[in-house]
Order: sequence, then C-alpha cells, then structure tokens
Amino acid sequence: MDATLTFTVTNEDTAIAVGSGSLPVLGSPRLLAWCEAATCAAIDPTLPAGSTSVGTRVELEHQAASAVGQQVEVTASSTYVDGRLHRFTVAARNVGGKLVATGEITRLVVDAERFLSRL
Repeated sequence: MDATLTFTVTNEDTAIAVGSGSLPVLGSPRLLAWCEAATCAAIDPTLPAGSTSVGTRVELEHQAASAVGQQVEVTASSTYVDGRLHRFTVAARNVGGKLVATGEITRLVVDAERFLSRL
C-alpha cells in the first residue's frame, strides 16, 4: 500500500494561519494533515465496505521550511500490517527533492458505524 499526494502551500497552510508559529511558511499541523491524507489514500482502496481507518499514533519530524507557493509531495508507504493495525512511513519533499519531513503514522481499521455509536 503506497500513495503519493502533491500539495501547494497557500497562505491558509502557514504557521501563522494554523496557529503554530509566527512565520509565513508551511505549518507543522497542516503538514501532518497532508501526511495523514497520504496514509488514507494508501489504505482506503483496501478497506471492506463499511470500514474506515483512524489514526492512533504519529511521529513526525518537520526538517525544512516550505514557502507559500511551493509544491510539497507527500508519500506514504505501508511498512507493517497486523490484522487491523497498519503502520506507514511518510516522507514529504519539496518538488525538486529537498526533504521536508519524515515520520511514521499508525492507523487502525474500524467499522465506521460501530465506532461512531460508541461516542
């Protein structure tokens, strides 16, 4: 299971806009959301009807800044599966190859209706 998504940094994605800093560069919370989107894109085609996945663990190292207007390519690759538990490595690069972030995201497959009924 692999997926790659490409995003363009906008003013709404900056640290200022998402409340994680005072600079007009890609904010870590938005970068994390993009990484999670890539894991969803990787796992979703494999899920049975009525199922979804939920994030349960995140480790992300944001290593380089990305300016407004830059494209960022985010890749998620499955590294471990044990029943309902799926672990992915994620990497983000500015288009051009500069490493922006690396990490690991764990997702758990759940029955969507059952999961929501327990809230």
